[in-house]
Amino acid sequence: MIEASRVELASGETEVIQTPTASGRGQKITRCANCKIAVWSNYGGAGDAIRFVRVGTLASPDAFAPDIHIYTSTKQDWVKLSGQIPEVEEYYSSREYWPAESLERLKRLRSG
Repeated sequence: MIEASRVELASGETEVIQTPTASGRGQKITRCANCKIAVWSNYGGAGDAIRFVRVGTLASPDAFAPDIHIYTSTKQDWVKLSGQIPEVEEYYSSREYWPAESLERLKRLRSG
């Protein structure tokens, strides 16, 4: 997750697909217009100011290890998690898991 203003598309064109979600708020998935790979999402609760960037689309994806595993209730049985990173069955409370600096960035972003 990162501020949309900090995301730069290196090349190509994108298209946005509106997708329903269990929350009812939906999400906009931005995909490569050519190969259709998801590049980032904007979730209804977070709005357009925050992008959930797919790490595999970055130039150096191995530079960004996960800091939480979400929606583990729907992971495949063959996916084995280490237990060294927090795991939650669905989504999570940012107040519970995020560092204070990240919470402050979100607060500033939402206040405009």
